[in-house]
Amino acid sequence: MTTPRDPAAPPVRLLIVDDDPLVRAGLTFMLGGVDDITVVGEGADGSEVADLVDRHRPDVVLMDIRMPTMDGLTATEALRSRPDAPEVVVLTTFHADEQVLQAIRAGAAGFVLKDTPPAQIVDSVRRVAAGDPVLSPAVTRQLMTRAAGGADGRPARAERARQRIASLAEREREVAVAVGRGRSNAEIAATLYLSVAAVKAHVSRILARFGFNNRVQIALLVHDAGLLDEEGDSTGDVR
Repeated sequence: MTTPRDPAAPPVRLLIVDDDPLVRAGLTFMLGGVDDITVVGEGADGSEVADLVDRHRPDVVLMDIRMPTMDGLTATEALRSRPDAPEVVVLTTFHADEQVLQAIRAGAAGFVLKDTPPAQIVDSVRRVAAGDPVLSPAVTRQLMTRAAGGADGRPARAERARQRIASLAEREREVAVAVGRGRSNAEIAATLYLSVAAVKAHVSRILARFGFNNRVQIALLVHDAGLLDEEGDSTGDVR
């Protein structure tokens, strides 16, 4: 589903960071031709991101995960720790990759594959700018399985996640599970008979309680706690 844009809203300011000049040129050509997206800058390495963000003030950074001097993971961690940081979408050639999961845990709003159809990349930038993640529950689970690989740390992470979820009020827990299922704020509001403003308030409280900086991290927490396995999962993409 294509994300609707408010025609009165200013264009999304986008920074593209990729070490391959052909990829950068292709993305800039494609995204720069969209009416509601403005490519404000380009970078060739994660080490350039801080200065580029200070100079151009993007709303969204489209960040390659693998770069020679500073990779996208390190750059994302540094960027998302800053106040008023732009959203980050990581670019990757792999569907399930430990570095992608680490970038999401560091605060990236999701990822897109480099061979994703152009219309979907455009929609991903719009969705992230609007506050929605670009990661399906099915892909989240696949990433986590690949990264954990049966390692000893997985039970401990699951227990910590369950303790965190247990600290939430019942309504907050319901909202967290819905976020984990990839529901938009409007879909959560309709399902739980809340206003969209109330859903946003619940999400904001959950983020603040756990020190998260986007709702994808809530989704990962729900997956870690095993709540979707308990209550039935939806494998459709985030819309």
